[in-house]
Amino acid sequence: MPKSDAYPWQFKPRFRRRAFGWKSQPAILRIKEAVSEIKQVARKDPALAGEGAVLFLERISPALEQVDSSSGAIGTAVYRAMDALVPIIAAAPIDTKTRTVWLDRLWQAHMDDDIPYIERMEDVWGELCATPELTEIWADRLAGDLDLFWSADPKPSGILKGTMACFSTLLAAHRFDRVLALVDKAPFLWWPWRRWGVRALAGQGSTDEAIRYAQGSLGFNDSPADIAQECEAVLLRAGRNDEAYLDHAILATQAGTNLATFRSLAKKYPHVPRARLLEDLVASTPGDEGKWFATAKDLGMFDAAIALARRSPCDPKTLTRAARDFATDQPRFAVEAGVAALDWLTEGYGYDVTSLDVWAAYRETMAAAAILGESVAVKARLQAMLAGVSSANFVAQVLGRELAL
Repeated sequence: MPKSDAYPWQFKPRFRRRAFGWKSQPAILRIKEAVSEIKQVARKDPALAGEGAVLFLERISPALEQVDSSSGAIGTAVYRAMDALVPIIAAAPIDTKTRTVWLDRLWQAHMDDDIPYIERMEDVWGELCATPELTEIWADRLAGDLDLFWSADPKPSGILKGTMACFSTLLAAHRFDRVLALVDKAPFLWWPWRRWGVRALAGQGSTDEAIRYAQGSLGFNDSPADIAQECEAVLLRAGRNDEAYLDHAILATQAGTNLATFRSLAKKYPHVPRARLLEDLVASTPGDEGKWFATAKDLGMFDAAIALARRSPCDPKTLTRAARDFATDQPRFAVEAGVAALDWLTEGYGYDVTSLDVWAAYRETMAAAAILGESVAVKARLQAMLAGVSSANFVAQVLGRELAL
């Protein structure tokens, strides 16, 4: 196998200690380039790619020492890089001696990682060991260290580096009882430790006990969503999909936007009708039904979208854009979206609203109404809507002359 130090890795000179300044974007770009280079090599020489991945993980934290990590962007980039590179290292076709060296190098990099950037490597240490022989060796070593640490001081002032790697290797070695014994010995209730106990019970086939164990693991600062995700995963692996959906899926599925959350949920539960998925998600946010309008609209569920826009406040500008964008293809939906926009504007909702926003909502509503041939009827609806409001109402003042109020 070619040595990585003899191979002309393009990323290597770019990831020297303190190679980057405080801006995160240049570093993120270089990380993506490095991962792409290693993945490209993996197509032809997976062993060399594994060596390159080890080299990258050794150099990443020292290179990023000066980068501003407050936004979380650089941490996310490293996290994604590890997701891509760990399988390459684990699957590399190398002998035990070489993998032992790799593991020692990675462990030293982890021990020296004070920021930390690569601490997640502990969670996949069992995967990185790759062989039963090395998994057992590391499990014995790390379990012994953790047992001694927790025995020496029942209430230690810190957390032993290597704790998660200990659980990861024990789990990979199928030493489930040892995992449970160590977790029970922990000095306090903490979900990041207890989740390994859940996985150990699940590994033993004790699905119901694993769920009870998880539900009894909520500490003061632990996230119910994290526990729901673990319970959901246990039930899905056990083939109990309906139970996973009913009991945990909604809380466990949280993405950056409502639409992304819906799509993530639909991907996991393709057998559940889309209408029910949307209904259950909406029910999980009582009082904020209107915030699901855009999701229903993007999914082509137009009747549901309008119903949501009427149930609770919905951003008038979002409704106006929908009226504009769908006037030709879905004029009925466009009219109702425009009317809803004006209705919420009348109620005083919306951010930084000006007369231009009122006129835009009115104009788009009437444009869609004209396509339907219902201009007179829609105008009458708007007149009726504004007839009962105060003359001081902002929307009534803007549209008063147009609607002959």
